[in-house]
Amino acid sequence: MTSWLWLLTPLMASLLMALCLVPLGHRVLERGVVFADLAIAQWAALGSLAGQSLMPNHTIAGMPVSGLLSALLAVAMVHLILKLVPDYREAMIGTLYVLGASLATLVVSQDPHGAQQLAKTLNGDLLWVTTISLLPLAAITLAVLLWHNTGSERFRSRLFLPLFAVAVTLTVDLAGVYVVFATLIAAPLMLCCLRGYSQLMASALCFAGHSVGLWLSASHDIPAGPAVVVSVLGSCLLALLVFRKPARRDTSPARYKHG
Repeated sequence: MTSWLWLLTPLMASLLMALCLVPLGHRVLERGVVFADLAIAQWAALGSLAGQSLMPNHTIAGMPVSGLLSALLAVAMVHLILKLVPDYREAMIGTLYVLGASLATLVVSQDPHGAQQLAKTLNGDLLWVTTISLLPLAAITLAVLLWHNTGSERFRSRLFLPLFAVAVTLTVDLAGVYVVFATLIAAPLMLCCLRGYSQLMASALCFAGHSVGLWLSASHDIPAGPAVVVSVLGSCLLALLVFRKPARRDTSPARYKHG
């Protein structure tokens, strides 16, 4: 049992990520800009890679500053897209994601370890999260929960994208783009399909998926990021199969009338 205690830190990081990202993901689905979170996450990863190449000390209080600046730039571009070309927003935001991914590849193209760094931004290294890195994650999680539960709708709408940028920057640095996207979208999407279930349940389901993925990674020596993504998606699919209420059959007399 003692040999597994080291998993408590990555499990705590997963719990904080679930509590932080699920409310934001639900908001993303409400706004109908699913590609935005992937694009901003990719630009946060781009900024972190650029910071590692150009500025060895590119973090302040655990926050990758270059990643945050890049994510905020992506937020500004997403805001302009939503304002100026709303009819083509998904195509434009998808293009923004491809641009960020291509720039990230160019940034590390001359680095002998570039492929490894690029893979880390996508898959993360959640198993090896340090205790000190939980502090900024806990702070942004508290901010997201306060944002979600207090203030007016206008207040929440104005703060959404900046808060989203900070949360995504921190979590991408810890867990990678794929885990962040799955955490943001999979459980909230399940919540949209299961009417009457709370976001707390969605966060719990997401955390369960993280836990299974981390256990599989630790016990079978497989990459943590893909294991967590597959486990989160599997947990959400299982929840849909178990909890989704079957559609009611129409037994009214009018159903059997002809002509």
